[in-house]
Amino acid sequence: MWRNIDVQQALAAWDFSQVTRLIRQHGSLRQDDVAQLTGLSQAFLSMLEAGRRRLTNIDKIVEFLTGLGVPPELAPLPRPAVQHAPVVEVEWESPLEIAKRLNALTSSHVDPGTLCILEQQITDIVDRYEQEGPHQLVSVTTELRTYVQPLLEGQQPPRQREALFRLAAQASGLLGYMAVNAGREALAEAYCTEAHAFAAEIEDQVLMMWALGTRSLSAYYAGRFADALTWAEAGIDINPHNPQAIRLLANGSARALGKLGDATGAQRALAQAEELSGQHVLPDGLTSCISFAPYSLARTLANAATAHVALGDTSKVIAYAEQIDGLVAQSDSAWSQALVRLDVATALLTGSRPDVEHAMVLGRQVLDAGGGPPIRSVVQRAGELADRAIQWGDLSAVRNYTEALRVWRSSPLTRAVAESAKMTRPDGQPRARGAASALDRQPHRVSRCPSAQH
Repeated sequence: MWRNIDVQQALAAWDFSQVTRLIRQHGSLRQDDVAQLTGLSQAFLSMLEAGRRRLTNIDKIVEFLTGLGVPPELAPLPRPAVQHAPVVEVEWESPLEIAKRLNALTSSHVDPGTLCILEQQITDIVDRYEQEGPHQLVSVTTELRTYVQPLLEGQQPPRQREALFRLAAQASGLLGYMAVNAGREALAEAYCTEAHAFAAEIEDQVLMMWALGTRSLSAYYAGRFADALTWAEAGIDINPHNPQAIRLLANGSARALGKLGDATGAQRALAQAEELSGQHVLPDGLTSCISFAPYSLARTLANAATAHVALGDTSKVIAYAEQIDGLVAQSDSAWSQALVRLDVATALLTGSRPDVEHAMVLGRQVLDAGGGPPIRSVVQRAGELADRAIQWGDLSAVRNYTEALRVWRSSPLTRAVAESAKMTRPDGQPRARGAASALDRQPHRVSRCPSAQH
């Protein structure tokens, strides 16, 4: 319609009578329609078309033209009533700047293949740990942790960054566990704190619970059983239904409560651990003590036996040991075999009818087999057995075990573990380094070390 020459000429001549007629003709509009668009009355438009009225008021003309939507280039005068906001010049980003930003967010100096290699190395350390021990693997684990640090300080997309935080948490956690087994309590605390902080940063509940469980383990070995219970409960509180809580209940709460003499509490924790075990699909066999996986049922029962050693319940210790005997025998973990035997041996010296000969035979089996790479738990447990047997020191079986223990502990690595660990007395109180036990005051006797299960 606006391209029609008659409409254009009528607008140029200010002939609004002709404009109205032509617009209604070409737009198929009634006078009522034009009235609604322009704000002019139908009666006024009728007289305007008949030539009896003229449109001369500027405001009315502007309203008329605006209502009809006359293009600005055809309007016979500017329309001041139409106010436009001032144009603000926007400085748009260039495509290059957008590309640079995208590249910065998605680029990384960490190749995905590198992450796979590092993750596999964590798995390899866990798999090798029970055969090689902390003193063999601490250097490779430290190297891994050191390698990850500058990567964390760089830039990666979110998924790679999360994977690096998890690797750092796992490496620090493994070093913390190794420090516990080597008797390095201060190092264990520092590594566990670091592992927990990295895990918390990525909200990894499993690793947070695992780090607190290892911290509980460290306190337990140091004879701080109330602290061991506190750390275990803190881990359980993160997620009581997570299968990682099985370890915290059996290895942390139950054993600490056993040392504190709370039989009811220890048994309740073990019952919760077994109930939770029934709610999840768990690994078969005897899981590695250092594994990030949930405890297998056999590992839970091994810890149940240790808890009942502290409670002096020989029958339950033997019952638990019998349940897992086949799995322990099939396991390639010399530590697990040693600790279960030492648990049973220690329990046999308890009660009204102690079986000293049998206990010493089991103890000698552990020493003759070597007990695996020397770790704090085996060293302490073997020493506790000697301490408990001192009252039968006249028996040849006891003397033979004591001498075998002295020879076993004379190796440099075993001696280093024994000397670095803060031993505890039979009553659970810390013993100062250098303090002598009853066995130390006799020829060829050794310092006493308390028991501890992985």
